[in-house]
Amino acid sequence: MRSALSPETPQGPPARGGGESDQAGLRVAIEALRRESPAQIFVGGHSYGGRQASMLAASDPRVADALLLLSYPLHPPNRPDVMRTAHLPNLRTPALFVHGINDGFGTVAEMETALQLIPARTALLPIPGAGHELLTVRNRRALAGQVTQTFQAFVSAPLSPQA
Repeated sequence: MRSALSPETPQGPPARGGGESDQAGLRVAIEALRRESPAQIFVGGHSYGGRQASMLAASDPRVADALLLLSYPLHPPNRPDVMRTAHLPNLRTPALFVHGINDGFGTVAEMETALQLIPARTALLPIPGAGHELLTVRNRRALAGQVTQTFQAFVSAPLSPQA
């Protein structure tokens, strides 16, 4: 049976070593936005994209004013021994993590533990019934609004004395 995916369609995890290139691309895009507007810059992404955004922010806290990380891939599915947290203690950018309760890339409990590594202000929005893709039949109409409202409240919250 022939696959519906073309040979150019990415499949599986990103190639090794691609992270540096992807982070450089993010940096170029952010720098272009900063030249165009003095407004705050929020950076994020889903899964790998969010991981690369968080790694870039950990290496340069000035890159973004806050992060929105959807389905952060804490570890490969069924591999909690391969945690992707080495950069988290260097993350000084406030970050909202949106995570499906049934995400195979990490449990909510594992996410809560990982967030304790981050010295910046963080919050976790668990999505009931959702996996790594976040969307479910039940939340399809409300998810975008829920995430948007939660992120707006997160970035609008006054800084704590420790921040």
